[in-house]
Amino acid sequence: MQILGIDIGGTGIKGAPVDLTTAALTTERFRVETPRPAKPKAVAKAVQKIVDHFNWKGPIGFGFPTVIVNGKAMAYGNMHKSWLGVQIDKLFSEKTGLPCVVINDADAAGMAEVRFGSGKNINGLVLTITVGTGIGSGLYNNGILIPNFELGRIPYNNEPIEKYVANSVRKAQNLTYKQWAHRFNFFLDTVESICTPDQYIIGGGISKHMDEFKKYITTDIPFTAAQMKNNAGIIGAACAYEAKINS
Repeated sequence: MQILGIDIGGTGIKGAPVDLTTAALTTERFRVETPRPAKPKAVAKAVQKIVDHFNWKGPIGFGFPTVIVNGKAMAYGNMHKSWLGVQIDKLFSEKTGLPCVVINDADAAGMAEVRFGSGKNINGLVLTITVGTGIGSGLYNNGILIPNFELGRIPYNNEPIEKYVANSVRKAQNLTYKQWAHRFNFFLDTVESICTPDQYIIGGGISKHMDEFKKYITTDIPFTAAQMKNNAGIIGAACAYEAKINS
């Protein structure tokens, strides 16, 4: 089955048809800039450009960067505040004329990783942590998503903890990997006061440098780098559509 996966981010929107038997993009992905301001109608118009590019007539799965409950935005994340309360799946379905499913973008990326990547065949509680501009997280129990597990929003010094731990902060503050790992250890200690995963999967920009920092990580829980890289959000968005129709 092929599904168009679309990954919506704060700076770019990218998509491609996905073959879910192989986790392969069936053609080169296509990207457009996220509109500024990123209001609902403008983003829906950008989504239509991706649909038109592929002349797509089938189902679409979306990863969207905020808390999503039954296709509805319960916050607005790094998008425009006008997204709050929008039924996003309905908005995109009406714009494209096609069936659409929308989930949180970090949940989508983790779904791809658990089904096809580093989390494949791992039983128990798997926590994917995406360390990039912010902190994204996805929690899966025996491969089943527990949605909207927003660990980057944990309060720390009156701000979300991602403003202390994200890879963008490491770069902005010119931290060494050892200095950053000290912060990440604090984050993992905080996570482990909430839940105790059987496996961590670390993705995002920081995962490219695993060899630089893994010796400084102190958790006793096994951790590994994500495998799906930049296509995780697209593949996971397609997985989300399939999971929805099969539920």
